[in-house]
Amino acid sequence: MRTHRAAIVLTVVAFLFAGCTSQAEAPDAPVNGPATSSAPSETPVDPATPLGWGPTVGELDEARALVADMSSEQLAGQVIVGRYLGTDPAEVATMLREHHLAGISITNGNIVDEAQVREMTAALTQASLDDGRDYPPVLGVDQEGGYVSHLRGIATEFPAFDAAGEAIEADGPSGREVVRHAAYATGLELRDLGFTWVFAPVADVTIGAADPTIGTRSASEDPAIAAKATAAAVRGFDASGVVSTVKHFPGHGAATSDSHDTLPVLESSLAEIEAHDLPPFEAAIDTHAPAVMLSHLDLTAIAPGVPASLAPEVYRMLREDLGFEGVAITDSLGMGAVASSFKPAVAALNAGADLLLMPVDTVETHRVVTKALEAGEISRERIEEAAARVVAVQLWQQRAAAQEPVPADVSTLTQDAAAALSAAAY
Repeated sequence: MRTHRAAIVLTVVAFLFAGCTSQAEAPDAPVNGPATSSAPSETPVDPATPLGWGPTVGELDEARALVADMSSEQLAGQVIVGRYLGTDPAEVATMLREHHLAGISITNGNIVDEAQVREMTAALTQASLDDGRDYPPVLGVDQEGGYVSHLRGIATEFPAFDAAGEAIEADGPSGREVVRHAAYATGLELRDLGFTWVFAPVADVTIGAADPTIGTRSASEDPAIAAKATAAAVRGFDASGVVSTVKHFPGHGAATSDSHDTLPVLESSLAEIEAHDLPPFEAAIDTHAPAVMLSHLDLTAIAPGVPASLAPEVYRMLREDLGFEGVAITDSLGMGAVASSFKPAVAALNAGADLLLMPVDTVETHRVVTKALEAGEISRERIEEAAARVVAVQLWQQRAAAQEPVPADVSTLTQDAAAALSAAAY
């Protein structure tokens, strides 16, 4: 499947790796790395060997050791990024600690002002430490640019991601650098506010006016341009020390209904999906994407009648066909496309998800997953595999952040980057 567009992807990756200086971007670093440090080998694998999604072999081994000692309640929490319907930092911190949550997705409904955001992320970080974890929690936010920016009025406003595609179309090499720098600056600003994850970039290839959900959130209607923009953004986020989340696999841009409300049916053939939707995801994976978000789409050519986020066939496509080894996270399990599904959290984990994003009821979902684990409805091996990936990427984030301090003038940096992207695009 990947050979169909190898020329596009290799062109993107070859340019984006040129001139890289960090360890994560080093030209001689393996693209997909060893899948596991325990594979038979005549010579021991160096623990410092980077995997193809950020962490090192040693960090993944450390993560596996940590989750092996977790209780059922701890493991269940470690695969959930919860939702919270208030603005009190102490209350949400208590929920994270008591239910051992991997983290929290913070939305505009949780936000009052900058001081409160900082207080909330600090409280959540402390709650994770109080729960016995010496790696940071998953503190994520939708900050794509444009209208999907939950920190509006607090963080710098960037144009929608279609500006990235416009910049690359206007001037490929300089446009890619502007996009990379915009993501880098965004990541640093998010870290300054206490976040560790960003739910971006959008890798979907829009079909234009018939697409009611993605639209300007997509870099382009051209898969090649979208691939270049997505890969450039991943490079920037990686360099900033924040975990990026490439979304919404295998591509929401051709859907003509909104998965927030209903389960869209995508009748594209497998060949059409490969040609139109997959190139940006392939480029992102070849550029060390640490996390990929699964969409809630009914893909009739792959898993008819089942949301992609709950379909083993779609996870196999991501893992086996595209070679992704990092964290697979669902789109919000509170969305209309899956909210009425029977035990969607259990179904997603058994299908291959590593993280469950924003279930309808976080505390109840923790109880359901714990009970399913203890009853054998989810195997301990499967949930340990999922939790280990999550912990490993957080160990990487901790290390990457330490190696890239947030500059004192981060606000100036982001404002300049936003202005540069707008100028390059328009």
